[in-house]
Amino acid sequence: MEELLELRHYIEQGRTSEALFLVDELTDMAKRDKINRITSFMVLLMMHIIKKHAEKRTTPSWERTIRNATLDIRKTNQRDDAGGFYMNELQLRDALNEYYRYALMDAASEAFGGQYSHKQLAPMLDVEAIKQEALNYILHGIPDDDE
Repeated sequence: MEELLELRHYIEQGRTSEALFLVDELTDMAKRDKINRITSFMVLLMMHIIKKHAEKRTTPSWERTIRNATLDIRKTNQRDDAGGFYMNELQLRDALNEYYRYALMDAASEAFGGQYSHKQLAPMLDVEAIKQEALNYILHGIPDDDE
């Protein structure tokens, strides 16, 4: 909020270069916030996919979380006015690679009742299949039950 008041002050004083610099900063802050939200939802999405793969089963709650995380990622990643996305496919892949370990740690605390550490759980999983499944959901959505 302070930044908006400062922007107003610059505009009222005709300090265009400072106002434009602040607009750029606000734009960068907003983009970072969107990317942080996307990556948080990614961890949640991958965590539940990991649990599914590890335990070779699913629950309605896990499926609901996967669906909701996917929807939240897709909605947050969509640029409303300018069109396009905050993160393209390559950036999404990179983020999935970067945040997989956090999802694995979270999943280990829940899968099999938490009896395995993330280091013990890791060899039980096909990491690339999990990341690809997450990317497919993000890019294409989750198929309806009727499909």
